[in-house]
Amino acid sequence: MTRLLGYVDLSEPHFVAAVLAIVFNPLFWNVVARWEHKTRKLSKAFGSPRLACYTLGGAILLLNVLRSHCFTQAMLSQPRMQSLDNPAAYHVGLALLGVGGVFVLSSFLALGFTGTFLGDYFGILKEARVTMFPFSVLDNPMYWGSTAIYLGWAIVHASPTGLLLTAVVALIYMVAIVYEEPFTAEIYQQKASQACKRS
Repeated sequence: MTRLLGYVDLSEPHFVAAVLAIVFNPLFWNVVARWEHKTRKLSKAFGSPRLACYTLGGAILLLNVLRSHCFTQAMLSQPRMQSLDNPAAYHVGLALLGVGGVFVLSSFLALGFTGTFLGDYFGILKEARVTMFPFSVLDNPMYWGSTAIYLGWAIVHASPTGLLLTAVVALIYMVAIVYEEPFTAEIYQQKASQACKRS
């Protein structure tokens, strides 16, 4: 880690922007989704929970594009690492990009748009927990697929800055998982309780 930090200027503006984007995105969608679950104000403002969820999903997608841009600019603005700048590492990076892409895309196909973009906070609930691939092999495959994509992108660019930023991505996702999972479980527990009362 010390060797990695030797390549990275932590005060460089592109690096700072990337860290801020990485931290902000999950914070934004968790705060907004919880606020919506508590108040239903977005659903009221947009006229339906589905339209409100699509709007939040669109905002999250745009923020993710911005985060990826900041990540790339931070890598390009700092030195490459010679030990990663070789064909073997490049192919490992490509493989990670591929695996990460499979996890992200298959997660999206399994969950659908509203399942991916916090529909449960808008009251748009699945009938049951999704257990098909990739959820059958990995918990939170969207997050870990995204992390693998960033790791692969960093290795392809032989970028110590990218490796450090990928560690930040993984750390922020771990915090998000700890924050999100109990709340999501509670939403589905409330659904099950209401179903029992009706029957």
